Amino acid sequence: MNEGLRRLGQAIGERHLFVVGGAVRDELLGRPHADWDLATDLMPEAVMSKAKAAGLRALPTGLQHGTVTVMVGTEGFEITTFREDLDYLDGRRPEGVKLGVSLEEDLSRRDFTINAMALPLEAVGAADWQARVVDPVGGAEDLRAGVLRAVGDPLKRFAEDGLRPLRACRFAAQLGFDIEPATLAAIPERLEVARRVAVERAFQEMQKLLTGLYARRGLQLLADAGLMDLWMPELRPMIGCGQNRHHRFPVWEHTLGVVALAPAEPAQRWAAMLHDAGKPPTRSVDAKGEVHFYGHEAVSLEITEAILRRLKAPHELTHRVLALVRHHGVYPGSEWGDPACRRFLRHLQEDDLPLREWAAFRLADMLGKGFGDEPYRSDHATILARLEALEAAKPPLSVKALALDGRALMALAGRSGGPWLGALQKHLLEVVLDDPAKNTEGVLTRIASAELKKTALD
Repeated sequence: MNEGLRRLGQAIGERHLFVVGGAVRDELLGRPHADWDLATDLMPEAVMSKAKAAGLRALPTGLQHGTVTVMVGTEGFEITTFREDLDYLDGRRPEGVKLGVSLEEDLSRRDFTINAMALPLEAVGAADWQARVVDPVGGAEDLRAGVLRAVGDPLKRFAEDGLRPLRACRFAAQLGFDIEPATLAAIPERLEVARRVAVERAFQEMQKLLTGLYARRGLQLLADAGLMDLWMPELRPMIGCGQNRHHRFPVWEHTLGVVALAPAEPAQRWAAMLHDAGKPPTRSVDAKGEVHFYGHEAVSLEITEAILRRLKAPHELTHRVLALVRHHGVYPGSEWGDPACRRFLRHLQEDDLPLREWAAFRLADMLGKGFGDEPYRSDHATILARLEALEAAKPPLSVKALALDGRALMALAGRSGGPWLGALQKHLLEVVLDDPAKNTEGVLTRIASAELKKTALD
């Protein structure tokens, strides 16, 4: 038991406190967790009174639902009185709660059996703690079997809270569990309730799903259950969209593979899901029967931006995802000269996309083609080493890195700034990208003078 829980138990009384929900589930699975949600047989006022008497801060963060947050130092613990939820009318929260019910009644209102277990606080850390878990709906058995099952009638559970179907897919993605057939079958029947979920909440669940260890499974469940169409209908055409000889799998299966192979980090996984969304609308077949996706990168970029805007994704995340999608179709090869590689590094820098992030995504995309690891890994390692060596030489990749700045160029030209200055800087940058050794004040002065003379004659 950590120090915060110990002090909390001393203040409120261990016999009155039970660890509930995800913390019990994760303890049984041996998974790390940050939250310790607690339930109690005490009324909120009694919890606050005991906390204050022990010198702890108690905040009425959800009195209407029986919840108090007790601060132990900087650590906050939510404590909710055993309750029964009244009717759900908005598909998200109950209209009210009835406090003072039994622990078993409190657990029976929860979403899935694996989240409907409790552990007496006094048993935390004890040798026999697993035997003391309160489990009225068979959560431990489902946990051992790797099954997600709604508590009671799944149609009722999903009618109460439209977020629960998304949570089912998210837990499957995080834990690798199967959704029990009746629970899975209830999801399409409650799509109208799920549709009412705030996009911010939907985004949070989808991000947790995408970064899960079994993200491929969760994403396929979103598609099969119809949940994907509520927030990302643009992805549906990827299913069944055949590709060309450069891919072993259709677009959707390739996408699932890239999601599984990309680093389990939000921007990488969102980009993996969205990078080929532009393929179905750009698919064409030529006279020889060859399939093409001309311009799919630009269309994928538009779709990605539209979806992330719809889901109100954070600006920084959106920027990083768009950068990965924008550059995912670039495949530097041995035929590229150093100037071309430096220009590519410049494009990455303009998008604030670190080379290693682009490289990780490129490798996942290549492996997702379905033809095995070789020669992709060796080819990838070769080009990455080359790009890293060029980057380590710190070549000038922007006009800010030119040996002559804008003020010096204006002095040389004897005129104030204007469009001519940007054009000249762009020309000089192209020169030094071809040959970084020319990025000296003397060389650039001669080149700039010649260019100014030439444009004056024009």
